[in-house]
Amino acid sequence: QVQLVESGGGSVQRGGSLRLSCAVSGDTYSSYCMGWFRQAPGKEREVVALISPYGTTWYADSVKGRSAISKDNAKNTLYLQMNSLKPEDTALYYCAANPGIILRTDPAGFAYWGQGTQVTVSS
Repeated sequence: QVQLVESGGGSVQRGGSLRLSCAVSGDTYSSYCMGWFRQAPGKEREVVALISPYGTTWYADSVKGRSAISKDNAKNTLYLQMNSLKPEDTALYYCAANPGIILRTDPAGFAYWGQGTQVTVSS
């Protein structure tokens, strides 16, 4: 079992950048698939980016080319660098973890979740 705590959200203008962090404690998360999801008001939670235990990454089309997911196993921290932010990126961003090596885009495929960090992009 792991515990996840996100940080790094905030308010930025269109075109700005943010780096989200997710501190992981508990089990050996290096053997977990990790992901970032987001949920805007009135919308379903959606996947943003995923990373496997081996470092394989996957991105939603909406953020591909503008975002980078990474992890530092020594620091037990997951990151999401987001650049060229748009107002439609505004959402509550969640870190998620699931044991195993299969990357899943469905939020139901992740067992552990953080509380979220708010990202607001103004035009």
